[in-house]
Order: sequence, then structure tokens, then C-alpha cells
Amino acid sequence: MFLWGTATAAYQIEGAVREDGRGVSIWDAFAHEPGRTRDGHTGDVACDHYHRWREDIALMSGLGVNAYRFSIAWPRVLPTGTGEVNDRGLDFYDRLADALLAAGIQPVPTLFHWDLPQALEDRGGWLNRDTAAAFADYAATVAARLADRVPLWITLNEPFVHMAYGYAMGIHAPGRLMLTDALPAAHHQLLGHGLAVQALRSAGASQVALTNNCTPVWPASQEEPDLRAADAYDILHNRLFNDPVLLGKYPDLSAYATELDFLRDGDLATISTPVDALGINYYNPTRIAAPTDDALPFTDASITGHPTTAFGWPVVPDGLRELLTGLKSRYGAALPPILITENGCSQDDVPQEDGTIDDTARIAFLDGHLGAMRRAMAEGVDVRGYFAWSLLDNFEWAEGYHQRFGLVHVDFATQRRTPKRSYHWFRDHLARQNTET
Repeated sequence: MFLWGTATAAYQIEGAVREDGRGVSIWDAFAHEPGRTRDGHTGDVACDHYHRWREDIALMSGLGVNAYRFSIAWPRVLPTGTGEVNDRGLDFYDRLADALLAAGIQPVPTLFHWDLPQALEDRGGWLNRDTAAAFADYAATVAARLADRVPLWITLNEPFVHMAYGYAMGIHAPGRLMLTDALPAAHHQLLGHGLAVQALRSAGASQVALTNNCTPVWPASQEEPDLRAADAYDILHNRLFNDPVLLGKYPDLSAYATELDFLRDGDLATISTPVDALGINYYNPTRIAAPTDDALPFTDASITGHPTTAFGWPVVPDGLRELLTGLKSRYGAALPPILITENGCSQDDVPQEDGTIDDTARIAFLDGHLGAMRRAMAEGVDVRGYFAWSLLDNFEWAEGYHQRFGLVHVDFATQRRTPKRSYHWFRDHLARQNTET
């Protein structure tokens, strides 16, 4: 069965950050630091999904999806990251999973979508090897409650983005500015992934995946300096997080002058524990030029000639086909089936006088990318699912509530949900898929 779904993340939608024993996450701490998020926005309430989940499942049912990718908040289950389990937190996900199944929707939980318990960050976060072991224990705890009903699990969401934005550039929580000294955060996330795969399987999970944010990398020119820079960026963004999992080895990191002194015997065997699928989040290609200083071996170059989202990201649907066929070419038989676990766009959605939201640009985005996915499948890429990002407008990390990705508009003052035109378009698209199959 092909999985057609939407996706969300706990801190972006749940709210209820101080209810039922939930602990403090790095995003709770980060968002409350002055100047960290746009206009000081926080996820304290977000979409209030913790209280409105029944309404949100009804929206999914109306949409016609057969799967829902959400994340479990680690600090809601283990308030300090380790130790005593908060049963009230697990109860919430128990209720959510049961209600989804009753609605004919497969729960697809992600265990880590960036909301690390602050208590673990206080001990070094993902720079500390012990966090990988703590993550595996957390995975086992959640699976012990849910694996009897949840067949497919995702360990990490976008470890590149969490390392780069959270530890290297300080844009996201925990707000560290370490540049290439942040590479241990990549390794320990991957180690945590491998340990979690093993823990999930031991607890009865039948399928486990990892979600990576991948991008086609375009050199700014065919001149050698730009080609070298593009290769260095491809290694950092894509291969650093795919090669160890799929090939059991790291790519050549010499461009980053690192000694891999965080790597221990047996780590790569753990990281490369076989997975049943690779989740791919795709938003846009990246154009790279030769470096302009010595901080990094590349510099970003803008992509022109394409429409852009409200975020300013270029809209290049065929980049998804390029990415998927490139993965197939690079990894061959080592590439497991692929799930498109996020794909969507932010737009300046404003309700009209009659309350409707006519987001035609989002419809064009979805239609173009679904076409690109089908072209990749026609070229032999084994794609097993597509999850639109996102079900709801939500807290968009450092951008606060200024970027809207949802198929459903949320009035954050009243929490009123209003399906956009794209919701109805996607509903009709899914209905046609069901008719054709």
C-alpha cells in the first residue's frame, strides 16, 4: 500500500508545554531567550493540538489520507531525557494512535524532531556521546507502549539541519555557534539512530526508517573551484548522513579538516544497522560557489529563474526527480525503498472576505512535485509514500508564526481551522488515486 499522508512535528503543533508532566525541551528554552525567534514567538500554545487532536484527526479523515507522520515529544515521555517515565505523556500518544487507527489512518511516529530535553543539553546535548544511548532507551520506552499497533517508525528528522542550524550556526535550538566543530553532533545523532533501530526492533517494531533532508547540489559554474565547493557541500549536507547508514562508512571529510576523533570501533556497524526505508524531505536544490572566506569550503549562491515561496526558496519540482534518481545512481542496491516524508511550501495565505483561502501557488507546488515523484518512479526509483508538509499552519521554528505551510489555515488567536483550497485539491487528488487503484 502506497502511503499518502501529511506530516507535523510535536513542538510545532502540540502546545501544552507545561501540562501533564512534560519536561522542558531545548526549544522551550531557546524560544524564550530574547531575540532568538521572530517577534519573540514561542511554541507554548502553537496549534493546541494536545487538546484539539480529535478535530485534527477529523481533518485528516476528510482529506482522505491513509497515514499521518507526527513526532513524539521526548520531554513529554521522559521529562529529563532519562530516568522516570511520564506515563501521562505516553497516554497522549496512546490515545492519538488508537484514534488514528480507528479512522483508518496509519500512525507514523518520528522519535526526534529537534525537541531534545533541556536536561540532556545541559550535559552536552548531541555533542555528548551519552545522548545516543539515552535516545535508544527512549525509543525502547515508546515502542514498548506502541509497537503492537504501530508498524513503521522514524528515528530522526533531518539530522543535518539540527546539526547545522542548532550547533554550527546557532539559528535553531540549542543556539550554539560552532561551525565545523559541530560535527560530533552529526555522529552522535547517527549513532543514536543505529542504537534506536536495534532497540525498536527488539521491542517489536516491524519497520524502521531515518528521515534525511536532502538537496540536489548545483555548482555555480563548471570551473574547478566551484565544482570542488559543490562537492564539499554535497558531502556535508547529503553524504555525511546517508553514506554511514547505507554504506557503513563516512565520505571523505578532508575539506573540513576533521580527524573523526569521535568515531569509535563498532560505531559504523551500529549506524549501518539495516533500515526498511529512507525518508527524504525535499524542498529545493542548493547552488554552491567557491568559498569567499576560510570559515567553510563553500558559499551559497542564489538560484534564479524560478518562482519562490514566502520563505524565498526556489520552487524547482524537477529537483525532486533529480534527487531521487541521483540517490538510486549513487547507492544502487544499498538504497532501501524511499518515503517522501516532507514536501511543501510556505505562502502568504490570507483569508478572503468569505473566509476561503485560495492558495493556488501551493496547489501548483504540490502538483509539480507529485509529477516529479512519478517521473522518478518511472525511472526505477522505489518510492512507497508521500507526506505533504504540513497538515496545519504551525510554529515555524525561528520564524515563529510568520511562515504558513499548512493545507489547513490556523487562526492562532482563536485556533480556528479552515481548510485551504490546496486541502480540497489534495483531497480530490487522493480520491482519484484510490479510484485508479
